[in-house]
Amino acid sequence: MDDLTYAVTDLLGRNLALIVLAVVIFFAVSSAVRIVPQSEKFVVERFGRLRAVLGPGINFIVPFLDRVAHRISVLERQLPTNSQDAITADNVLVEVETSVFYRIIEPEKTVYRIRDVDAAIATTVAGIVRSEIGTMELDQVQSNRAPLIGRIRESLANVVDDWGIEVTRAEILDVNLDDATRAAMLQQLNAERARRAQVTEAEGKRRAVELAADGDLYAAEQQAKARRVLAEAEAFATTTIAEAIAKNGLEAAQYQVALKQVEALSQVAQGDGKQTVILPAAALDAFTDAFGLMKGRG
Repeated sequence: MDDLTYAVTDLLGRNLALIVLAVVIFFAVSSAVRIVPQSEKFVVERFGRLRAVLGPGINFIVPFLDRVAHRISVLERQLPTNSQDAITADNVLVEVETSVFYRIIEPEKTVYRIRDVDAAIATTVAGIVRSEIGTMELDQVQSNRAPLIGRIRESLANVVDDWGIEVTRAEILDVNLDDATRAAMLQQLNAERARRAQVTEAEGKRRAVELAADGDLYAAEQQAKARRVLAEAEAFATTTIAEAIAKNGLEAAQYQVALKQVEALSQVAQGDGKQTVILPAAALDAFTDAFGLMKGRG
C-alpha cells in the first residue's frame, strides 16, 4: 500500500507542471470566449476603462486583462405610469398621466453617463410635459393630444440621445381635472347642448315657414295657370261667336243671348230648397225668342 501511494505521489510530482498548465489553459480559454445572447450587449473593461461592447454571438476577449463589467439588456422597456401636475395657458390645473417606452441602443453611454435611467427619464418627461402644456389652453390639450404627444416625444428623444437611449413611444394616458373645473366644464357643456337644441328648433321653424311659402307660391302659380286657361277658352269662345255673328248676322247674336238667358234660368231652378220658380214676363219672352230662333234656323 505504501508503495502504491509513493508511486502516485511521484507521478503527480513529475506531472504537476503539466496539470497546472492544463488548468490554466482551460480557465484562459473559458474566460476568453464570451457568448452574448441576442437580447443583451456586454460592456468589457480593461483595467477599469472601456475596452469594447460585445454584440450577440461568440466573442473573444483577452483573458485576465479584460472583464465583462456590465450586461445590458437591449429589450424595450416601459417606465411605470407617472402623474405630474401642470398648468395650462388659461390657468387650469390638470394632472397628466404619462407612459414612456424606450430601449438602450448604446450601452457604453448609458453605463458611464447616467446612474438611474428610469428616474432620469421620468424627471425629464415631467419637465417637458409641464413646459408643453403651459403653452396650450385646456380645450387644446383635450382635443389635440396627438400633436402634443409628438412634441413631447421629440423633445425627450433629443435629451436622452446623449444617454444612448431611443424613445420608442410616449403616451398621454389621461388628463384629470379637479372637481371645481369638472363641474364648470359640465355646466358649459349643458349650456352648449341647450344652445344647439334652440338653434335646431329655430332652423326647423324657419324651414317650415319656407315650405309653407313654397306651397302658397305653387298654389298661386297653379291658380294663375287655371285662370290663363279659362281666359284662353273664353277668348276662343268669343272669337268663335264673333265669327258666327259675322257669317249669320244678327240672328246668331240674338240666339246666343237667348241661350244664355235660358241657362241662367236653369241654374236658378236647380237651387236647393226651391220647389217653385216664378218667371218674369221677360224670361218667358226669352224662351219664346230662343225657340223661335231655333225654328228659324231649322
